[in-house]
Amino acid sequence: MNVTSNLSEKIRQIRLQKGLSQENMADMLGLSTTAYGDIERGRTELSVSRLENVAKLLDVPLPDLLGIDATMSETAWLRQENTRLLSENRRLQNELDQWRQKFKQWFGDGIIRQIGEERERIGFK
Repeated sequence: MNVTSNLSEKIRQIRLQKGLSQENMADMLGLSTTAYGDIERGRTELSVSRLENVAKLLDVPLPDLLGIDATMSETAWLRQENTRLLSENRRLQNELDQWRQKFKQWFGDGIIRQIGEERERIGFK
């Protein structure tokens, strides 16, 4: 489950606990019922201001809605975020390496060399 769907599900659960309908929420946010439903289905990425409005309507602190430990220091949060980003960077680098390998398998070094020789022959370097 990704962050958007976790947040969407959390919004839905809190709304239900508060006894509000999607129509109530949509009206209070100035949205159509369909647009609000898309929020709860994770089809819409929320802006910070819209998130703040949702949190206020649900009477839930924004950090709680986002699942952020408000007691965590900014430095600790930055370290945690840095670790997450480094991990994501490694994952993407591995994916890039896999695609490079597939490209070599599909086209082979010979074809790449032939293209280079042909480009050189016609004056491209």
